[in-house]
Amino acid sequence: MRTLIYTVIIFLFFSKLALSFQSSSDGKDVGTGGRDDLSYLNAKNSNFKKGKDALKQALKYQKKNKLKKANKRYEKALEYFVLAYDNYPNNIEILNYLGFTYNAVGDVLMSEIYYRQALLIEPKNPLTNQKLGELYLKTNKNTLAEERLKILSTCDCREYLILKEAFENN
Repeated sequence: MRTLIYTVIIFLFFSKLALSFQSSSDGKDVGTGGRDDLSYLNAKNSNFKKGKDALKQALKYQKKNKLKKANKRYEKALEYFVLAYDNYPNNIEILNYLGFTYNAVGDVLMSEIYYRQALLIEPKNPLTNQKLGELYLKTNKNTLAEERLKILSTCDCREYLILKEAFENN
């Protein structure tokens, strides 16, 4: 009985493994781990992960008012995010982090470019619309910020409330 159980387990393991490497006749992956697999974003040594870690450190330094150290970490985060972007240019999360980090270092033009690029891929992304709307408010482009708020008004999301509050405080 034990042998039968082990045989079934081994069979299931290898059949799952075989599916993860199969491709269809048109070249698209059939199993798990294909082009839509975003597990690379969570890899311990990925540029994306290194960028997120550097950004976290920069925010901590900024909160402690250690601005030189914060700026160094922001620059390091940008380096890693740009490398991640080179590998995955259509990843919304990477584009949002690039937009956020450029905004944090004061480069609003680059920040806007990356946020707008993310919106080309996913026009109704709540986080991107919120952050771009806040950027527009910061740069006194109120009509553009109102457009972002209008887009967010159709969603029942926290990002809409945050941007609406930013409008009220502006």
